[in-house]
Amino acid sequence: MAEDKKVTKKIVKKENQFEQNISKLLTFGKWETKAIQIQDLGLKRYINLDPIHVPSTSGRFTEKQFWKSKKPILERLMIRLFVTGHSGKKHKRTSGRFSGKKANTYNIMLNALNIIEKKTKQNPVEVVVRAIEAASPREGITTIEYGGVRYPKAVDLSPQRRIDLALRWLTQGAYQKTAGSKGRKKIHETLADQIIATMNFDQTSIAFQKKFDLERQAKSAR
Repeated sequence: MAEDKKVTKKIVKKENQFEQNISKLLTFGKWETKAIQIQDLGLKRYINLDPIHVPSTSGRFTEKQFWKSKKPILERLMIRLFVTGHSGKKHKRTSGRFSGKKANTYNIMLNALNIIEKKTKQNPVEVVVRAIEAASPREGITTIEYGGVRYPKAVDLSPQRRIDLALRWLTQGAYQKTAGSKGRKKIHETLADQIIATMNFDQTSIAFQKKFDLERQAKSAR
C-alpha cells in the first residue's frame, strides 16, 4: 500500500509538471494565447488557441471529426498562404511563389506578427483572432430551383464555413495587394496590413469588403 501511494504521488507530480510546462508555452516562443478571449461565441469552439511553440501539427488530426477545429488557428492561416482558394468559380494562384516549403509560410507568419505587434502595440495573435471575427460572414447564398428556374436564397453559414471564408479572404487580399502595389510590397507586409485593417473594420480591407458584399446579397435574397 505504501509503495502504491508513492507511485501515485509520482504520477500526480509528473502530471502537474507537464501542465505547468504547457502553460508556459508561447506561440513562436514570443506570444501568449491562453489569456485571449474569443468574443464571437459562435466561433469559440472552432478557433484553437492552445499554446504551441511551432504552429504545425503535421496532419495529426485529419482522421478525426471536425479535424480542422483541432488545428491551431495560425496554422490554418499559414496553410491558406499556400493556396488561397477559389474566387468565384476559378481557382486562384496555385503555382509560383504560392507553392513551396512550409518554412516559407512560417517565416511569412512570424514576420507579419512582428509587424502587427510593432504597429498596434498589442498581442498580434489576438489581433489575428479579432480580424477573423470581423471578416467572418453570418449569412451566405445558395441556389434553389423551381420549375427549371434558379433563385438565390439566403442561408445561415456554419461556424466552420465562416472561418474558412475569413481565412481565404485575408490571404487573397494580402496577395492581391502585393500584385497591385507600386513598390511591390512583400507578402508579410500586406498580410499584416490586411489583418490590422480588417480588425478595425477599415474599407481598405479586402476581407471586410467581401464580407459586406456577401451579407448584402444575402439580405436581398431573403
